[in-house]
Amino acid sequence: MPGDVPLEGPARRMIVPDERPGAGAAGPHAWENSRRGWDGLLVVSVLVPAAFVLTEDAPAPHRLLVAGLLLAIIPAWAWVGRPAVARDAYRWGIAYIALLVALFTPAVLLDPACTFALFGLCPQAFITLHRGNQAIGGVLALALPCALRFAFVDRSVGGAFNLVTIATTTVFFCVVFGGWLDRITTQSRERAELITELEASRAEVARLSAERGALAERERLAGEIHDTLAQGFTSIIMLIQAAEARPDPARHLELAARTARENLAEARALIEALRPAPLDGSPLDEALRRITGRIGDELGVPATFTVTGAARPLRPRTEVVVVRSAQEALANVRKHATPASVAVGIDYGDGEVTLHVRDDGTGFPADRPPGGAGGYGLTAMRQRAAQAGGEVTVDSAPGRGTLVTVRLPAEETA
Repeated sequence: MPGDVPLEGPARRMIVPDERPGAGAAGPHAWENSRRGWDGLLVVSVLVPAAFVLTEDAPAPHRLLVAGLLLAIIPAWAWVGRPAVARDAYRWGIAYIALLVALFTPAVLLDPACTFALFGLCPQAFITLHRGNQAIGGVLALALPCALRFAFVDRSVGGAFNLVTIATTTVFFCVVFGGWLDRITTQSRERAELITELEASRAEVARLSAERGALAERERLAGEIHDTLAQGFTSIIMLIQAAEARPDPARHLELAARTARENLAEARALIEALRPAPLDGSPLDEALRRITGRIGDELGVPATFTVTGAARPLRPRTEVVVVRSAQEALANVRKHATPASVAVGIDYGDGEVTLHVRDDGTGFPADRPPGGAGGYGLTAMRQRAAQAGGEVTVDSAPGRGTLVTVRLPAEETA
């Protein structure tokens, strides 16, 4: 494949911070890495007061009821809270917080030691609801039973201290932790969506790049086949037909055999992705001289080749375009012009090289190029020149012959 065809490199998957080595197997959200920590806090904040309640000097039914209400929070998290987080289901989150309030309210009204569980319950509102106002409402709903206990059950100094502790905890989680967690989760979700969009865009760019590379390669191969095999076969057919029409076909058959050998070399060079066979390691001028001589032998007319300026080696890409353009122009001369003479010249100028192919044949109107408006030859020639940063001009008129000019930037080899 030529060097000017862009190739898409191996697809690289975007790595988010949570997926870097040593970061764990978390998903794309920034807060997922710490989910186990909050789960652990919830379990500890439930088990600690439950253990204190079970060791108190209270009737067994009272202790078992309070501890059972607290311990029921753990399966509530496993069966309702965790699915709510995993599915990002807002309604499941509301149901989970309502279930926590239903379990925690009678427990804390029956025993003040249950107040400790708020340290694990308050974060659950933010983890499951993901919305600032609703999460704060959930925290207040969880803290309300503690205030009710002080107002109606325990009006002692210790009860007042518990109320201050609960109020401080609630304010902290609502204002400080709650606002921070809400911003983190929002930013994490936006980043996850952006990463998904970027990966989709990258996949689309890779697909389009691969298609473009395949299309460019198909166009290149079509041009190579047209400029080598198709033109060679056309020459062989014309020479054989000319041999059949003459009593002494030796000369035309010899030319046909030589053309067939060169065409075979072209085919092998095309298959092996080598430089064009006319160059064959030879200088550009020698290759052009050989091509010009061959067209003269085939048509039986004078064919001259001239070099203007100081000849110098050019980049392979430029030489390929020059040779292919000369081949195509001379193929059109052979098929359409019926000339009395042909002249090919190359001009090495400052910063550019120019190829001239002139014949004194029939010519053609400017609006009707040889081979019809849809002819592939001139189109391929112009495409090759444009890809190399050059241009092709054709000057022709009926009865005045044709001049094909190809101008290309003359970048010398390093």
